[in-house]
Amino acid sequence: MRLPRDLSGSDLAHALRKLGYSVTRQTGSHLRLTTYELGEQHLTIPLHTPLRIGTLSAILYDVSTHFKVSREQLLQNLFG
Repeated sequence: MRLPRDLSGSDLAHALRKLGYSVTRQTGSHLRLTTYELGEQHLTIPLHTPLRIGTLSAILYDVSTHFKVSREQLLQNLFG
């Protein structure tokens, strides 16, 4: 599955709620998300529209590594 090209930071934060992430704080144009599933993890997501592909790829890599799933499985779960 291809990475979405028109995804905003707030759309990504909303999609990550499926995996147990919640917004813990906002500083300027960046959100801080935290999950406690399979251990604690923090993510920082810029509220840009759209997110750059490299930024989105790096965030999804961190999430897939934390949950020990492939990027394809993660994309299918979030946007499938």
